[in-house]
Amino acid sequence: MKFRRYKALIDFERVHRFLTETYDPTTLNSYLLPQYFEYGHTHRNFNHHLTHRFGIWEDCGEIVGFVCYGMYPGEYPGKCHLHLKKGYEHLLPESLAWAESTLYEEKDGLKKLACWITDKEQHKKELLQSKGYKLHNSEPVNIFDYKNDFQKHDLSPGFILIDGTDIDYSKLNTCFWQSFEGTDDPDNNFDCRIHMWNAPNIRLDLNTIIIAPDGDYACALGMWYDEYNKYAYLEPLATAPKYQGMKLATIALSEAMSKTKALGAEYCFGSTGEFYTALGFEPICYRELWEKEL
Repeated sequence: MKFRRYKALIDFERVHRFLTETYDPTTLNSYLLPQYFEYGHTHRNFNHHLTHRFGIWEDCGEIVGFVCYGMYPGEYPGKCHLHLKKGYEHLLPESLAWAESTLYEEKDGLKKLACWITDKEQHKKELLQSKGYKLHNSEPVNIFDYKNDFQKHDLSPGFILIDGTDIDYSKLNTCFWQSFEGTDDPDNNFDCRIHMWNAPNIRLDLNTIIIAPDGDYACALGMWYDEYNKYAYLEPLATAPKYQGMKLATIALSEAMSKTKALGAEYCFGSTGEFYTALGFEPICYRELWEKEL
């Protein structure tokens, strides 16, 4: 058994494969899904300079454990994930100790660490409680079961739906910027969008864009398909503010989910919020954030 630091330039694909092959539909790997891991690495605000703080455990060269900070902006450092292959649960105290020593957030002289788990992971919950962690937050993990019907709506006249294989990244950047940043004037860094949609395992033919009559990108989403585990993963989804209320996100999402269903997916991961529940997404478990001052 050996432990070492994560080396992004050589370890990304190996860790991605480890997360894929050890995926547990009950615990969701503490929500350390391989698509979430990959999307994080391509996000414009991802902190690549601290990934050497991730930890890898190997048994005879095979990855059996992995620790990292959260993939979303604002989660690094300070929030972490701990994932072990079944049969290696005895490494959990050691993996938590590594996280406490390297992945904490320090502010105003105080060190703090929070760990993401799901409510199905009793052994992790018991360890965190024994170490003084307190439950800070809980949120549903929603999926859409493909046994259910997709909502169908017609596009308004003049709107066109395309996939992501041949697009204008400047317009894509504008759509995402206006939706997520809430301002009309985007920056000119559309290279970050090219980088995001140039991820190793992304499927551009599953990405979906709706073009407005004036040529603007009114709505855009990225869709991932896990062929090994037969599920789809949505990230990101945005509708420019002036086009909201036209069912464009519903149309784009239904189109992308239909494509992944045809490929063999059985369900799709979504986000929280009324938009998803109205479409028929339902919780399969809850993500819990356990926090402690070190």
